[in-house]
Amino acid sequence: MSDAAATTPPAHAAVSFAEATGVWWRIGWLSFGGPSAQVALMHRMLVDERRWLSEQEFLDALGFCMLLPGPEAMQLATYAGWKLHGTRGGLVAGLLFVAPGALVVLALAASYAAFGHVPIVLAAFRGIQAAVLVLVAEALVRIGKRALVHPRQYAIALGSFVALFAFAVPYPLLVLAAGVIGALWPLARRPQAVVPPARVRLATTARTVLVWLAVWVLPLAALAAVAGPQHLLSQLAWFFSRLAMVTFGGAYAVLAYMSQEVVTQHGWLNARQMLDGLGLAETTPGPLILVTEFVGYVAAYRHAGGSAAAQGLLGAAVALWATFAPCFLWVFAGAPYVVWLGTRPRLQGALAGITAAVLGVILQLAVWFALHVLFASVGTWRAGPLAIAVPDLHTLDARVLVLALVSALLLVRLRWSVHRVLAMVITLALLLAAWWR
Repeated sequence: MSDAAATTPPAHAAVSFAEATGVWWRIGWLSFGGPSAQVALMHRMLVDERRWLSEQEFLDALGFCMLLPGPEAMQLATYAGWKLHGTRGGLVAGLLFVAPGALVVLALAASYAAFGHVPIVLAAFRGIQAAVLVLVAEALVRIGKRALVHPRQYAIALGSFVALFAFAVPYPLLVLAAGVIGALWPLARRPQAVVPPARVRLATTARTVLVWLAVWVLPLAALAAVAGPQHLLSQLAWFFSRLAMVTFGGAYAVLAYMSQEVVTQHGWLNARQMLDGLGLAETTPGPLILVTEFVGYVAAYRHAGGSAAAQGLLGAAVALWATFAPCFLWVFAGAPYVVWLGTRPRLQGALAGITAAVLGVILQLAVWFALHVLFASVGTWRAGPLAIAVPDLHTLDARVLVLALVSALLLVRLRWSVHRVLAMVITLALLLAAWWR
């Protein structure tokens, strides 16, 4: 294929670079709750409130990012930044989406490695989790009404939810099936843009791939050359780089594999430490895959040959670089083709099918998140190929339920902004932790 959308996105003259940078910074600090909540937050801020992206642009971008390995929400932010201001916009949006969460995880990992659990932090995160539940539910309804325009899309969304929730179907197979169904049975062709997509040479794409491949690989290769291939930092670089290429479906799709490798295969962390890391990553801003930073810090801290804190910082840096540098490669190489895809009926149909499947995935993640936030114990009911998560009703955390109801009132009825709601429920969570024992 030699033709595609232009490598530089259409101009959005009304959005200044400084204004966009401020919004990416805010999104980075407010992006709690994993991919479903983060997608909901970006939809609210970029489509509903500011109208920087149209509904169709957002959905096309979401479908594209769900096809890529790595954290889809971070890649969606990168694409949106690219759409507004080209490569520099995508770079700033992606970095600012990750940076706040990375700072929080680093502080928590350092505190955890040195002191263990920090109760007041865990209490504050309980309020954040409650608000996230409401934010996700609201977004699912809002996005679903706009994205699902045909009965077959509802069927695909429902089918993807059931396949993931009840049968644990691998996510890549689900996306492939949805894409094939959409391509074979496309919807009515979308009206073409007044200005058709410009052409881009494959040589331009190849140059983009080479540049960002070098950005990703060369620093890690230099580290391995200096430290030696058997050094823990070199092993971390190789492990997380390999992980970055297989994390299709987002962090949830790879957490089990990563946990098993980290604990059983390499022995970098024990099972309890791994679970604690997953819990901390669930309740901090930024992508859930930031758990790799926790693993890198604690692993290097535990096996340090010199200063434990300095080794922990290096381990965290290696994990972050190996995890997120590839994301810019995938997005910048593929982003110019997203608009072009929308001009091809069958590819457009495939994207519509994938978008419907993505909504089913978000619903599944939202249910999974709700079960584990509201209940302290969640088991699995099995019957043949069925494997359904079932909570122990006696372990319901009434504090989270109260906080979720307050969040629903503030977000849905009173239309408070996300940051005001978060501030309120964090305060209430801390008061409840002190009073309700």
